[in-house]
Amino acid sequence: MNFQHTEDRRMLADSLNRFVSEQYGFETRDRIARSAHGFSSDMWERFAELGMIGALFDEANGGLGGGGLDIAVVFESLGRGLVVEPFLDALMVGQAIARSGDEAQRAWLGTLIDGSRMAALAHGEPDSHYELARVTTRAQRNGDAWQLTGAKAVVQHGERAALFLVSARTGGADDSEEGVTLFLVPRDAAGVSVRGYPKIDGARAAEVTFDQVVLGGDALLGTEGAGFATLEYAIACGVLALCAEAVGAMDVAKDYTLDYLRTRKQFGVAIGSFQALQHRMADMLLEIEQARSAVINAAAALGAERKVRERAISAAKCSIGRIGTLVAQECIQLHGGIGMTWELPLAHYAKRLVMIDHQLGDEDHHLERFVALGRSENQ
Repeated sequence: MNFQHTEDRRMLADSLNRFVSEQYGFETRDRIARSAHGFSSDMWERFAELGMIGALFDEANGGLGGGGLDIAVVFESLGRGLVVEPFLDALMVGQAIARSGDEAQRAWLGTLIDGSRMAALAHGEPDSHYELARVTTRAQRNGDAWQLTGAKAVVQHGERAALFLVSARTGGADDSEEGVTLFLVPRDAAGVSVRGYPKIDGARAAEVTFDQVVLGGDALLGTEGAGFATLEYAIACGVLALCAEAVGAMDVAKDYTLDYLRTRKQFGVAIGSFQALQHRMADMLLEIEQARSAVINAAAALGAERKVRERAISAAKCSIGRIGTLVAQECIQLHGGIGMTWELPLAHYAKRLVMIDHQLGDEDHHLERFVALGRSENQ
């Protein structure tokens, strides 16, 4: 299989990296992250004009790419700039709509791609602990309508989203893959309440509560009780995106550290000349390349059959969780005490790498999942 980027993808990567480096410097990013909204609407529109959102979807759905490598290219660039705009949820919600939406629902894709509207995935619950099938939010049919009741936790950019993609249970046990149903819920629907808060690594999230929210039949995405496959694929896209973002962040953290080792002097010489530090840096560079390979493998497997795809996705997330934490720790230690200061960009990259491990399943969760998928494959 050819893992080389196409000419179009190389041009996309070059233009995105140039835009992020020139227009989204750390001072700009820090100001945006500290703002009341946790992102910039103006910057979101500029990203859309560049085609960064469109690259996440295929041409049949109004996009410019949509493959695993396209997603990886975009999010690696975003990781280099610690971009806080809501790309991740636009990707996951958009992929779910593209996969299971009817003609009317797919009209949402155009507004996501052009940046005029925002959507957020409302799936995780306070006690779900990364288990994808654990859904206790309930939806009951009432004639042609539905009544939705439950609570969702850590909904990214939930305060500003115009639409929520909500997972709810219409049948089966609380941890069963059967009986999971997906709904598109407007932010302004009666009974929807949102409590926002800042996250430790920048941007904002929200707790979203659905109190007997009445939905029309057109809110149902796909088939009743059969939403798990769509949800699993959408989150697989999200996990791949996070892994690619982490690689971009690792590259920048590595560059900061190399520069520091070359300029910081002790006993009259650059500390980068000390063999012990050279060995640590070499080990870190090898780990980053291993992380990059895991992302490439996951991106190539995104279009494969379910078990191949999910094992590659979990393998990548497990590797990223371990390596991202290692890179964060090593870069801070090689910087010494200055590495922990808020004013130094490195501290924010390290924090983001640690937090990526905890989004959409941490290292331990995906290691267990990888093993379980392999076991079921061999039975």
